Amino acid sequence: MRIGDDQLRALMLAGLDGDGASHAALLELAASLLRAFYRRRIADADDIEDLVQETLIAVHERRASYDRRRPFSPWLFAIARYKMIDHIRRRSRLQPIDDVEDLLAADFEAPSLARTDLARLLDSLPAKQAAAIRNTRIEGLSVAEAAARAGIGESDVKVSVHRGLKALAARVKGQKR
Repeated sequence: MRIGDDQLRALMLAGLDGDGASHAALLELAASLLRAFYRRRIADADDIEDLVQETLIAVHERRASYDRRRPFSPWLFAIARYKMIDHIRRRSRLQPIDDVEDLLAADFEAPSLARTDLARLLDSLPAKQAAAIRNTRIEGLSVAEAAARAGIGESDVKVSVHRGLKALAARVKGQKR
């Protein structure tokens, strides 16, 4: 199941309005997104879980600062990036700050627009190909995890990703002409 920003935003707004069950559901869904986010950037599994928990605590503590008119995901991932930067600074005092600054989002609108464009492109693919790309390339699942989620074989996931990416590349090249 793909977790969309509209679903997350609706849960956040309901939680802000006092619905505890929605807030708990939001934190549970956010945890799976954060695990995938950190899994692509951090090698140690214990560090990933620590970062997920730190981020969820920050989301809970800072929920009053969320702007109800804005998408939820950029707000969540901005917090995640800052938590990751803090983690990297704590772990590696020798790492130059300039390297870490690349992780900061200077503009929160551009990533949102990119996600919208990506969603449109993926929606133009057959459902199986789009799901395989979302699961493996966006959510960071392994091929085995994606296959189990979709109830198909691993080779089917690999073929779907390959064909989907090939179709997307052709579509994007065609748009630039």
